[in-house]
Amino acid sequence: MNYKDFKKPVLLVGSGVRAAGAAGLVVEFALKTNIPVLTTMNAVDVAQGDLRVGMMGTYGNRWSNMILENCDLVISVGARLGLRQIGHKKEWFAPKAKLVRADVDQAELSRNVKDDEEKHLIDARDFIVSLLATDFPDCTEWKRRCLAVKDMLAKYDNTEGNDAVEAIADLLPENPVCAIDIGQHQCWCAQSLALKGHDGRILIGGGYGSMGCGLPYSIGASISRNNGLVYCITGDGGLQMNIQELETVVREKLPIKIIVINNHVLGKISEIQHGSYDDRYAQTTAESGYSVPDFKKIAEAYGIKAATIPSYRELKNYKEWFTDGDPCLINMFLDPDTLLIPKIKWETGLIMPLLEGGLNKKVLSLLNFE
Repeated sequence: MNYKDFKKPVLLVGSGVRAAGAAGLVVEFALKTNIPVLTTMNAVDVAQGDLRVGMMGTYGNRWSNMILENCDLVISVGARLGLRQIGHKKEWFAPKAKLVRADVDQAELSRNVKDDEEKHLIDARDFIVSLLATDFPDCTEWKRRCLAVKDMLAKYDNTEGNDAVEAIADLLPENPVCAIDIGQHQCWCAQSLALKGHDGRILIGGGYGSMGCGLPYSIGASISRNNGLVYCITGDGGLQMNIQELETVVREKLPIKIIVINNHVLGKISEIQHGSYDDRYAQTTAESGYSVPDFKKIAEAYGIKAATIPSYRELKNYKEWFTDGDPCLINMFLDPDTLLIPKIKWETGLIMPLLEGGLNKKVLSLLNFE
């Protein structure tokens, strides 16, 4: 393929890039070409710092999905391009773009996303090495436009959940290790947990884990790094699944910083019950049979210093806790009605809620150029 024929390419990376040990090569290629890098949820930590454009897919950043709608080439490496990434109607995915897919799994490549796609059965690392050797166009102007759209929409979809995650990110040191549980907060983190530096890790469950994986992930990550500092971002539902592992944290003297985004609901499930089942809640809200203990008291019973704060705005008062050598738990309240947006609507492929006013026209004027 002659990559010089394309003016608006994007590099889409999945967790296969990390598995192949090719994350550093992605950074090298992105710096060399200025190509915009989009990630799947499982690969959000591959492109961080000034290389972070955004995450795509059902719960992806709005600007990322709009960039995909208007680009002319998608180079997908180590991403399986499943339903949560491309939707249930394949023709809606990157409709104006040529698709190049590189994957080590023949079974994934056996199904077509586009009829005319170019497929490479190859290790992600080898494929990116080959990309580095190609005569690839300079994407500086295209990336500038993509980042302008990102800046324009950066706060448009922010809910209290996104604001809380951004407040956490502001307090993290450079290149931290973060373990994320499953729930609404998982998607808020994938959308908004922008790490400083290029070498941090976001250990995110994606399709691999279930609720409760955040604390065990943190324990494993800390032990593997000689009892290193790890940040666990979890929800009130997820923490209750493996709360007994607080004893492991204490016994092994692990400096794990546990931030509980506590909205007193099983948010991901209750949103579905709200949107698809006419508010017929079942065991997901306080009124329908779900309850939350006092996490501060529980942590202190295990010998872990803890605090309960009414809002993410109080998080800065515990800045020192983020960098000392002791485990801690911060129980941070969130409005139970905080929604997870934007979301690609299954039936229509539209990004909900719709853009208001003249924003859509302004975005398209940036993304459409010759």
